[in-house]
Amino acid sequence: MKKYIFLALLLIGIACSEKTDPADLIISGGPIYTADMTNPLVEAVAVENDKIVFAGAWKDAEKYKGENTEMIDLGGKTMTPGFIESHGHIMGLGYNELSLDLMYVKSYEELVEKVSEAVSKAQPGQWITGRGWHQDKWDTKPERTVKGFQTHHLLSSVSPNNPVFLRHASGHAAFANAKAMQIAGVNQLSIEQMDRDLHGGGEIIRDELGNPTGIFNERAMSLVGAFVPESTEETDEQALELAVKACLRNGITSFHDAGASGDNIELFKKFKNEGKMGIRLYVMLTGRDNSLIDEWLEKGIEVDSLNLVTIRSIKLNCDGALGSRGAWLLEEYTDRAGHYGHETMPMEYVLEVSRKALDKGFQVCSHAIGDRANQEVLDQYEVSFKENPAKAGDHRFRIEHAQHLHLDDIPRFAELGVIPAMQAIHMSSDRPWAIDRLGEQRIVDGAYVWQKLLQSGARVINGTDVPVEPINPIASFYASVSRKTLKGEPEGGFEPQQKMTREQALVSYTLDAAYGAFEENIKGSIEVGKLADFTVFSQDIMSIPEENLLTTEIEMTVLGGMVVYKK
Repeated sequence: MKKYIFLALLLIGIACSEKTDPADLIISGGPIYTADMTNPLVEAVAVENDKIVFAGAWKDAEKYKGENTEMIDLGGKTMTPGFIESHGHIMGLGYNELSLDLMYVKSYEELVEKVSEAVSKAQPGQWITGRGWHQDKWDTKPERTVKGFQTHHLLSSVSPNNPVFLRHASGHAAFANAKAMQIAGVNQLSIEQMDRDLHGGGEIIRDELGNPTGIFNERAMSLVGAFVPESTEETDEQALELAVKACLRNGITSFHDAGASGDNIELFKKFKNEGKMGIRLYVMLTGRDNSLIDEWLEKGIEVDSLNLVTIRSIKLNCDGALGSRGAWLLEEYTDRAGHYGHETMPMEYVLEVSRKALDKGFQVCSHAIGDRANQEVLDQYEVSFKENPAKAGDHRFRIEHAQHLHLDDIPRFAELGVIPAMQAIHMSSDRPWAIDRLGEQRIVDGAYVWQKLLQSGARVINGTDVPVEPINPIASFYASVSRKTLKGEPEGGFEPQQKMTREQALVSYTLDAAYGAFEENIKGSIEVGKLADFTVFSQDIMSIPEENLLTTEIEMTVLGGMVVYKK
């Protein structure tokens, strides 16, 4: 008996002698959604250095409190894992803040007014650039259109001495004035040869007399874009600084950059070394630079031990956008007979890169919006997987956008292990006019079919494609669960059976987004041992009425246990 008493006292003594090191930070006082299905909702989180050391009940968190522990009271606000932008353009985001932002213009006349204002502040001959216009989102249509687009004449009248080059919101078309076309040598006599040189990968829109209207689709953009002055090191740094701040204001702690140049990568590393890279970047090498791809395939992937700038992915641009009728379709556009969009990259090259990337451990992320582009890319991926099964076990190849799919191709994503990287906000913005491009049957069968993909076993990851859309994740979260426009239309949402649940939407922006970058073991959920990246919302996005979601604001952003933004 004495022996048992002695053993009991010994065990009690050992338990009492166990000491928990004080945490640097404890956050509590509001609902904390973890995206961890085994422990989905907790009362408190403790952080030491940049890692989570506890996630659970408040009574158990108190033992992590020390003299120097910082305490953050959420005051009833809601915390989640740090939101991850799964597909955006970081430099585009920054430059959008430096040039004309046309995302919110409601008419051609308003666009011209903005350009006129910029011209009044510019020197003669200075280029006026901008991005964000979308003719199908305007409240009123121009008096004259050609193939659904405005013509340059009104724009040219307010900018006779300044070349103007304005990129479409999608980034797959551009609008130039007469001065810009004159500088580029685009005129009635030169167009036919230019069109032949494009080999069907782009289009100069012309009127009935053969005159250029100012609209340049897909690869034709480079005909004028090549004359726009290049950015400088100074403006690049300014743009990146603005982009990082914009991410943090919007609760974004990680960002998948969809197509970086060699110069971009050097800038990212410079910011990291100088302590200015305030978000975590997952970088896709631009497929528009073959020498860059070859260089990195030779060098190999680069996974950053500090989790700030990782390079292990290749971005291929395989078709255009639906808004510019550049998406590559199996059947002709409903609103433009005989037109099927554009194959902007040869499928032979997609297969070649897929083979090499798989062998070297790189992920391939192919832009594909139209159903034919998606089918063709899946075909090339499948060939490369079958040829190299030893390396295809955990490839995590992606299709960026995957917006419009043939019914037969929907289950292939899960079967092949391909990740559909989709942007729910595109459905909200595009669906009202997309039906004109595709017709009702194609929309119902395969447009923005999140639930069909999820139910087949695919992991859908979320984002905004900024600067195509604003980086605000709340708008994309709302679109995910409502399938409505940001005006709340229509009642019940478009194709409501394809809505995500709120849990699915949260995971698409956190844990599955991390999976899409091979990073689910270090981020994406609030679990012990993972990075302490958090987003704090003004309201409980998991429970408030749907109609209140868009009034939610970002209250705080935490990166590695440090508060990096506070409203």
